[in-house]
Amino acid sequence: MGMGRVCRGSSKPSSSSSSPSMTTSTSLTETVNGSHQFKINGYSLSKGLGIGKYIASDTFMVGGYDWAIYFYPDGKSIEDNATYVSLFIALASEGTDVRALFELTLLDQSGKERHKVHSHFGRTLESGPYTLKYRGSMWGYKRFFKRTALETSDYLKDDCLSVHCSVGVVRSRTEGPKIYSITVPSSDIGQNFGQILESGKGTDVNFEVDGEIFAAHKLVLAARSPVFRAQLFGPMKDRNAQCIKVEDMEAPVFKVSNCGAIEDDYISTSVKPECSPKALLHFIYWDDLPDMQALTGLNSKWASTLMAQHLLAAADRYGLERLRLLSEAILCDDVAINTVATTLALAEQHHCFQLKSVCLKFVALPENLRAVMQTDGFEYLKESCPSVLTELLEYVVKIGEHSIIACRNGNEVMLDGSDVNGRRVKQRI
Repeated sequence: MGMGRVCRGSSKPSSSSSSPSMTTSTSLTETVNGSHQFKINGYSLSKGLGIGKYIASDTFMVGGYDWAIYFYPDGKSIEDNATYVSLFIALASEGTDVRALFELTLLDQSGKERHKVHSHFGRTLESGPYTLKYRGSMWGYKRFFKRTALETSDYLKDDCLSVHCSVGVVRSRTEGPKIYSITVPSSDIGQNFGQILESGKGTDVNFEVDGEIFAAHKLVLAARSPVFRAQLFGPMKDRNAQCIKVEDMEAPVFKVSNCGAIEDDYISTSVKPECSPKALLHFIYWDDLPDMQALTGLNSKWASTLMAQHLLAAADRYGLERLRLLSEAILCDDVAINTVATTLALAEQHHCFQLKSVCLKFVALPENLRAVMQTDGFEYLKESCPSVLTELLEYVVKIGEHSIIACRNGNEVMLDGSDVNGRRVKQRI
């Protein structure tokens, strides 16, 4: 029978061994706080109930335990012979050695806020929080208030007393070191829905806009838009409709053929008819805006302005509040000579009061007014929203009044785009 060798390792630690690791933990003791207000109506009728007999509040929960306020109109102790009223807070559910802080307050109902307060909170306790041993254990005062004094005080009003009770249940826990962490990615629900739209799978409704067909999913549309929800699932829905024709998606206000001069480059184009529905569906599924330049084919800052104008109208039409605000924000940032009148008309038509105010202030500036009045958009504004012209005039008058004051300091800019020294002021685009 062969013999095996036993190899024994050295008892000395190798020079490469690491130093002992140290871990830490922390004990945290804190209170879980809650309060309850107890009104006692008909105090005079409660007198004579009997010494040791109480009126109880409804139970309320703090720190996982039920509590109740006990009011003794004839006192709790026989030896006091009904001279005092007694007030206690009691543990009303099962519990063992429940430690807590308490506060009992008899409220002054005169408005002077001279409340009678007995409290553990906010003061040093020699023996720590009070411990309640079992259900029915109490903390409070046998001689809370002398009855004769109470009945002539501001605490009693319309035969009613009001008691406020606060409870802070003491809880302890130990926290150790985190031995792992998991990184939670941001929500990708928009990407998930967007990929469904791009795949074209499972679509069950088509939209026809200017002869273009767009496939979509009824449930997604209904979840995102109250208008689509009513149209697709409401009582007036068309059960046989597989294609919904959207009329006037491209309103005349959006058919801007001359966007204006930009750094001496003249753009003569408009947003393609299919852009608005595509952008609208993109937002409904992805919950963000598409690349405006890529979608419109306009390699300029006008791409976002023109598309935002389309989307503002569509958002208002289909009840998409977030899209409406996004569109308003873009248009506020991109206010310019060649588009402001059209944007102002949209703001008036779709009740966008902040955007409207921004546009009015911009147009009313002396260095902008004449140039804006020469745009096609201003002609549309006059035809579609004549009442806005009155508001615009008010803004012009206000600015004119300020300009008179400024003129005395040599700073006035005239309506024809020249300053008081005859120098030409460059118009803002």
